[in-house]
Amino acid sequence: MKQITVGLMAHVDSGKTTLAEALLYQTGVIRQQGRVDHGNTWLDTDSMERSRGITIFSHQATITVGNVNITLLDTPGHVDFSAETERTMQVLDYAVLLISGTEGVQSHTRTLWQLLERYEIPVVLFINKMDAARHTAKALLQEVQGKLSSNCVDMAASSEMLYEQAATCSEWLMNQYLDSGELTEPELAKAIAGREIFPCCFGSARKGEGITQLLELLERYTLQPPAGDAFGARVFKISTDAKGNRLTFMKIQSGTLKNRDELEYRGSDHRTYQEKISGIRFYSGAKYRAAEQAVTGEICAVTGLSAAFAGQGLGCLTDDTRGFLRPVMRYRAILPEDMLPTDGLKHFRMLEEEDPRLNVLWNEQLQAIFVQLMGKVQLEVLSAQIRERFGYAVSFDSGTVTYLETIAAPVEGVGHFEPLRHYAEVHIRMTPLPAGSGLQWESRCSEDVLSRNWQRLILTHIEEKQHLGVLTGSPITDMKLTLVAGKAHLKHTEGGDFRQATYRAIRQGLASAQSVLLEPYYDFVLTLPQDALGRAMHDIQMMHGSFGSPETEEGMAVLTGSAPVARLADYAVEVMSYTKGQGSLSLTVAGYRPCHNAEEVIEHMGYHFESDLVNSPDSVFCSHGAGYTVPWYEVPEHMHLPFADAKQTEEDEELLPMPKVSSYAAAGDDELMAIYERTYGKINRDTRKAMRRHRHEESGPVHTTPAKIVTKGPEYLLVDGYNIIFAWEDLKQLAEDHLELARNQLIHRLGNYQGWRNCHIIIVFDAYRVKGKDRTVEQHGALHVVYTKEAETADSYIEQVSHTLAKEYRVRVATSDGLEQIIVLGNGAQRLSARELLAEVQSAEAEIRAFMEKQKHS
Repeated sequence: MKQITVGLMAHVDSGKTTLAEALLYQTGVIRQQGRVDHGNTWLDTDSMERSRGITIFSHQATITVGNVNITLLDTPGHVDFSAETERTMQVLDYAVLLISGTEGVQSHTRTLWQLLERYEIPVVLFINKMDAARHTAKALLQEVQGKLSSNCVDMAASSEMLYEQAATCSEWLMNQYLDSGELTEPELAKAIAGREIFPCCFGSARKGEGITQLLELLERYTLQPPAGDAFGARVFKISTDAKGNRLTFMKIQSGTLKNRDELEYRGSDHRTYQEKISGIRFYSGAKYRAAEQAVTGEICAVTGLSAAFAGQGLGCLTDDTRGFLRPVMRYRAILPEDMLPTDGLKHFRMLEEEDPRLNVLWNEQLQAIFVQLMGKVQLEVLSAQIRERFGYAVSFDSGTVTYLETIAAPVEGVGHFEPLRHYAEVHIRMTPLPAGSGLQWESRCSEDVLSRNWQRLILTHIEEKQHLGVLTGSPITDMKLTLVAGKAHLKHTEGGDFRQATYRAIRQGLASAQSVLLEPYYDFVLTLPQDALGRAMHDIQMMHGSFGSPETEEGMAVLTGSAPVARLADYAVEVMSYTKGQGSLSLTVAGYRPCHNAEEVIEHMGYHFESDLVNSPDSVFCSHGAGYTVPWYEVPEHMHLPFADAKQTEEDEELLPMPKVSSYAAAGDDELMAIYERTYGKINRDTRKAMRRHRHEESGPVHTTPAKIVTKGPEYLLVDGYNIIFAWEDLKQLAEDHLELARNQLIHRLGNYQGWRNCHIIIVFDAYRVKGKDRTVEQHGALHVVYTKEAETADSYIEQVSHTLAKEYRVRVATSDGLEQIIVLGNGAQRLSARELLAEVQSAEAEIRAFMEKQKHS
């Protein structure tokens, strides 16, 4: 028999559970159809579900229609439990998406539609509550076609009309129809499986109308996915039974799983397990039957696996860690006074295994538990779960939105761990990715440099930990972490050494990069009387939101747009107030975008990454038989391997002709400008504003157009002193023994250059790591030397000064820092690499010598 898995999903209160009851009743699984309001439905087995009248957890039942066995998975409809619905999508062959005939396409309906599209699941639409619908089936079909897909077709139409509708959805269907004048059931089934057409049925689940047509459609127009012989299963849910046994729910995608089979897999703790299946169960509602085996296409729960997790692939399948829905709220758990936080943490971790999107966070410094959730209903359910399962009451604070962090431009992070008799160094290139990409990792390190086993271990350490940003201590996202170099010691390196070096490399890279604070946004649909439209538009603008042109629908104004979750979360109550109950607000999570008030949030959260000892950006080096800590900003001066990116840049520069020292480096500015615009995008704000790297300044990747370069007036040359010293080989060698001599030599050479070129030169040296240090300015002839104050880098000082001077003067900045070059270009300055400055200085020195020789002979 054909075996398929069908998920039931809908916006809350669309009648989904009622439809599940109707399907079970129609196929003879139950004798009496339950009702949600009576609390006696077959699939809502949990006491919280029955008391609230909503589905919280996914449940299964099996029905038989003709020669087809269908496993039904009833999923939650409330937006707070969307993560449960999304996990279920990993094992679906088809989905039945319900749409309320009284409400039409709603906000969460669109979210589900987008998720089904991303998971490439064929969809059958059931327009429910037609007995109470205000519109005809034709009008509702047009709405669905307009808001979801134009390829939605009415399966109740006459054969000729059905063929015509389906033919317009696909070129190959059109060809088939033109050749034969009809479309066969296998052809339509193939088009449905390929998401080329979306069949629609109309009815009323409460009255049993349209149920037969839906069952016939699932029998005649569905295909069982092809499968191989090798065993492969996908885990989609973790739960416990009444006796506390751990249940691992999975779908057998190929092959057969038998009782007492031994499986080898990597658990959620990244350890390898070899465990036997001790039991196989097939659930239908709260009941189950035990079995000796499960075959391809079946959904079962097994006992015996202690560390499997949702999304895991067993056998021949790989893990599926996709997750498009992210929690947007963060709450702190308040435990009973007589309870240790670590004991409560164990219970929260158990619940996290069952619901990975719960995202439990442990703050070591505060000894506090935080959870990330979708909303307050999920929070109430979590409190009830803890009370019922663990026997104590827990409360939560009012909550804040969940922030994330990313970076604006590539950076290479370095981590070194070398206490006595230990050794590891890791270089990780961190590259920003498009919004919503999450974290990715790979290795581009040669096995001649670092063995494959060490590389695999480093990638494991990247994956195993939730890495925190440096602005607010929020998790990082939307970047690729690439292992580009590493070093081990033949005798002293152990696995734990690379863990420490990897963690420190990521933190050092984040500390060196320009970080960007991200906040969650809602897409909203605001329906309200037309006389309240002006108030609503003003409110959204004050929330830093955006919206399109208002529309009119049945005498009401409809405003669609997006705004930060932090500003929009409680707006529904306000809408009800100023519209006197006539308005409504529908919200859908739209992902993360740069924070609209980053500076304010960063200051309020008060996170200081250098004080976070658990997530240190510093490295440990060894000297004279003892380990010592090197601050993150000094690590490049001590690291044992060169920057992989810098080495590549030098190799590329050797292939290019030397620039003429008598002209500016304008030839490369166009290319650098393109890099700038690709990184930050086109902008529509003040052209003189540029990105800043201060932790307490606006952290979003401000999309700006580079400022116009001034070509007349006095010329200023800003020099990043230590950057140039360690880029010029002779000064670098001198600095290894006598840094002060190297500094004086640079000042002397640039003083001669200034006098010959007749320009203003400002050399900037870092002093920001010196406690209590104030900014000082020294004058050497006509040359100015600036030593930055505490907590101020040379980069930040140069950015500020170049931003100010470039408004009225010609400004060039000498540095080999790629990010700094991009930023100063945005300020209206011209960039000058260390190599180009050296060429100009050497040229000036040669001209001075030639002039002096000429003077001798004159």
